Amino acid sequence: MTQNPVQAPPLVLTVAGSDSGGGAGIQADLKTMLALGVHGMSVIAAVTAQNSLGVQGYWELPPEAVRAQLDSVLSDIGVHAIKTGMLASTALVETVAAVLAEATAPVVVDPVGVSKHGDALLATDAVDAVRTVLLPVATVVTPNLWEVEQLTGVKVVDESGLREAAEAVKELGPEWVLIKGGHLPGEPSDLLFDGEHEYRFTASRHDNRHTHGTGCTLASAIASYLALGETVPAAVEQAKEYVTGAIAAGFPLGSGIGPVDHGWRHRTA
Repeated sequence: MTQNPVQAPPLVLTVAGSDSGGGAGIQADLKTMLALGVHGMSVIAAVTAQNSLGVQGYWELPPEAVRAQLDSVLSDIGVHAIKTGMLASTALVETVAAVLAEATAPVVVDPVGVSKHGDALLATDAVDAVRTVLLPVATVVTPNLWEVEQLTGVKVVDESGLREAAEAVKELGPEWVLIKGGHLPGEPSDLLFDGEHEYRFTASRHDNRHTHGTGCTLASAIASYLALGETVPAAVEQAKEYVTGAIAAGFPLGSGIGPVDHGWRHRTA
């Protein structure tokens, strides 16, 4: 009997920094992709020395190394969705944005500026490049409130300010904006906006300090669901449900802030 050939799952590429502690960055992205049933691939833009206490240092890869990784994956394997995270410098932002401008797959941009511990992961002079060349190629951009203020100057102090923040980020060119309001008081509330329609997503707040990797995980989950064929609102809704469970299951690691649990569904099955 002839067997049908095995088909590859949907393909998702992350372009981001490496987290030596395994809770965020490339490592979180690939774990999320595996958990959600897609094949994860990676372009490493920077390497961090990082643990539960913070980021002790980071080193950017040369732009030509990042471009070569992108070319290798895209020319041979292809992608169904792309996610970007830590890009560190103007040169790397511009290199990646130039390639993504030619991509036909949806692009989820997590405009990483600082780590969970408050350590800078983006050069000050690179913020303008994120605004002018990276956000215009994004299908979805997922800033937290600090990143909204860094990109637009809009400071959100309560849930009523989420729409103003979304409008300000939308003016920078992405198709969709997801403003993450998790740092506001009350239940975590995020706002998704495409210039006309808005969707609000809420979740229970879990009393767990081990939340390292939350932003990377959410953006990777959105990219994974887009690769699986979901619409943007449906992808965000399902990604929010996944990351909420991962936060609830976050575990201690080292002496500081531990990671969310990317394998929570597997462990609770």
